[in-house]
Amino acid sequence: MTFELISMLSNYLETLRTTSHHTPVASMNLFVALLCACIVIGHLLEENRWMNESITSLFIGLGTGVFILLTTGGKSSHILVFSEDLFFIYLLPPIIFNAGFQVKKKHFFRNFMTIMLFGAVGTLISFGIISLGATHFFNRMNIGSLELSDYLAIGAIFSATDSVCTLQVLNQDETPLLYSLVFGEGVVNDATSVVLFNAIQKFDLSHINSSICLQFVGNFLYLFITSTALGVLAGLLSAYIIKTFYFGRHSTDREVALMILMAYFSYMLAELFNLSAILTVFFCGIVMSHYAWHNVTESSRVTTKHAFATLSFVSEIFIFLYVGMDALDIEKWQVVRDSPGTSVGVSSVLLALILIGRAAFVFPLSSLSNLTKKSLDEKIDLNQQITIWWAGLMRGAVSMALAYNQFTRSGHTQLHGNAMMITSTITVVLFSTVVFGLMTKPLVRLMLLSPKQCTTVTCSDPPSPKSHTFPLLINSHDSEAATGGRDLASPTSFQMFLATPTNTVHHYWRKFDDSFMRPVFGGRGFVPFVLRSPTDDNNHQWK
Repeated sequence: MTFELISMLSNYLETLRTTSHHTPVASMNLFVALLCACIVIGHLLEENRWMNESITSLFIGLGTGVFILLTTGGKSSHILVFSEDLFFIYLLPPIIFNAGFQVKKKHFFRNFMTIMLFGAVGTLISFGIISLGATHFFNRMNIGSLELSDYLAIGAIFSATDSVCTLQVLNQDETPLLYSLVFGEGVVNDATSVVLFNAIQKFDLSHINSSICLQFVGNFLYLFITSTALGVLAGLLSAYIIKTFYFGRHSTDREVALMILMAYFSYMLAELFNLSAILTVFFCGIVMSHYAWHNVTESSRVTTKHAFATLSFVSEIFIFLYVGMDALDIEKWQVVRDSPGTSVGVSSVLLALILIGRAAFVFPLSSLSNLTKKSLDEKIDLNQQITIWWAGLMRGAVSMALAYNQFTRSGHTQLHGNAMMITSTITVVLFSTVVFGLMTKPLVRLMLLSPKQCTTVTCSDPPSPKSHTFPLLINSHDSEAATGGRDLASPTSFQMFLATPTNTVHHYWRKFDDSFMRPVFGGRGFVPFVLRSPTDDNNHQWK
C-alpha cells in the first residue's frame, strides 16, 4: 500500500513537471493537501511540550522537498517558488493584523515603552552589531563581492525576529506579560527592520557623509510615524463608517466584508506609498478592535474574530511549509557546493552575531526599563530577561523575504556571494526555528514556573494575569492587595520622574477617549440602532 502511494505521488509529480496547462492547478492541489496534513498532524501534536505547528509545518515542508528532489532526479525541490511579493502582499497581512486585533491592549500599552525600547532602539543596536560583525568577518572569509549596502542589508535582514513563530511557542493566556513583550517587540522589530532595509535600498551609501546620515534618520522617523498614523486613521475611518451607517440592520455580511477590506486596504495603501505596511496594519487592527468591533452586531463580532484568526492561522502554516520546501532549492546550493566549509562558517558567524546582538540590547534596555517601575514586583527579573532574549532569537520568513529581495532576481541567482548569503539565510532560519523554537517552551516552564511560584498558583490550574506567577502585570492597586499591604521599597525620584509621564498620558487619554473618541467612533458601550428591537428606546446608550 505504501509503495503504491509513493508510486502514485511520483507519477503525479512527474505530471506536474511535464504538463504546462494544468501545472498551477495541480501544484495548488498538492499544496492544499499538504496544508491539511499540517493541520491534522499539528492537532495530534497539540499537547507535545516541544513541538508546535510552525516547526511541524517546517518539517513537513522539508520532507516534501526531499521527496520531490528524489522523484525529479534532483532537478527541483518545490512545487512553488518562494516569492517575497507573495509573502508580503498575501501571507503577512492577515498574520500581523490578527495580532493587533487579538492582542490584549491593556498588557500591550502598559508595557508600551519597554516594547518600543526593545523593538525600535534594540533593533538599531542589533542592526549595528550584525552589520559591523559581517563586514569584519566576511571580508576575511572571501565569500564574494559584497558592497557596503549589502553588509548593511545583512544587518537589517538578521535583525528581524520571527513574530510568526513567537505566536506558536508562546501562549498569551499562560504568559501574558512575556507574550506582550516578545510579540509586541517582534512586530515593531519587523517593521523597523523593513523600514531600515527600504532606507538602505533608497539611499546611495557609496559616499556616506553627515547629510546622508541625517537624511537616513529623518526618512526612518518619517516612515515610522506616518505608517502608524495611516493604520490609526484607517481603523478610525472603518469604525466611523460602520457606526454611522450601521450595515447590520440589513446584512451582517457587509460589516464583516468592510472590516476585512479596510484592513487590507490600509496595508496596500502603505505599500503604495512605500511606508511600513507591517506597522500600518498592526495599529489598524488595534484601533479596529477598540472601536469598530464594538459597533457591529453580535453575530458579526463572532464571525470577524474567527475569520481573522483562521486567515492568520492558514497563512502561518503556508509560510513555514513554503520555506521548508524552498530551503532545499538545488540551484542555490549548487553555486556554493565547492565551498561547504565557508558556507558553514558564514552561517556560524551569523548565528553568533544574532546571539550577541540580541543580548547587547535585551539586558541593558531591561535595566533601563526597570528604572520606570514603581516597585520591585514590576521589574523584569533576570529569568524573564533570559527568556525574552532566547524567545527573540528565531529568524523566519521576514528574513527570508528580505534576503531574496536583496540577493536574488525573481528567486534566482548565479553569483557566488549572493548565493552564499541566500543559503546561509536558509540555514540560519532552519536552525533558529527548530533549535531555538523547540527549546522555548521548556525554557519558559523552567525559568518562569519555578516550584516557588507554583506554591501560589498550581501548575495544573490556568494562571491568572493578576497572580503572583506574573507579578509584572499587577498595577499599583493590585500590587497592594496582592502583597497584603506590606511596605515595598520606595521608588527614587528618578524612577518617579520616568514613571509619572506614562501614568499622566494614560489618565488624560482615558478622559479624551470617553469624552470625544467613543461618542464619535463608537466602541465599548456603544448600542447600535436595530429596527424593531429593545434598543430602539435606548439608542446610543453608554455603559
